Amino acid sequence: MANLAHFTSLTSDLRRALPLTLKSTEAERVNLPGMYVTAITPIVNVSDMDKSFAWFESWGWKKLWEWGTPASFGSVGCGESEIFLCRDGQGGRGKGTNTFTFGESETLDKGAWMSVWVDDVDAAHAVCVAAGLDITFPPADLPWNVREMHLRHPDGHVFRVSKGIGSAP
Repeated sequence: MANLAHFTSLTSDLRRALPLTLKSTEAERVNLPGMYVTAITPIVNVSDMDKSFAWFESWGWKKLWEWGTPASFGSVGCGESEIFLCRDGQGGRGKGTNTFTFGESETLDKGAWMSVWVDDVDAAHAVCVAAGLDITFPPADLPWNVREMHLRHPDGHVFRVSKGIGSAP
């Protein structure tokens, strides 16, 4: 938890300066003429499509589709969210030697970091523990009013599994 204390102290000024908005209303969104973004789909570089599909399925995602023989591109989904998987391309990957993903060690993994907003972080944690997944930060209530855990994909992508627990300080 020393790393969390370090991270918390580094971000205290930032938290005061930037209000946290987990979900914006239509009126709060900024739109450029001719451009209205309806969704963003991250693409993560994976070393093995079948193992990645199985990894996502082990914590509640569903394989939506795959392309190529053997598959070199595909998609997983959960709720209204989707993530594209690309074998050996479109971004970086690489698992660090770190066992904790906050503070100074958060740059050791070379994959993408994503926030995944869920209804129940502790239920997601229980599923991940039962599946034997790499949890690099257990569920905790954080000073920025989020309950969060970190889950690391075998290729070094880190998922911040989170739920808002109140209004920002």
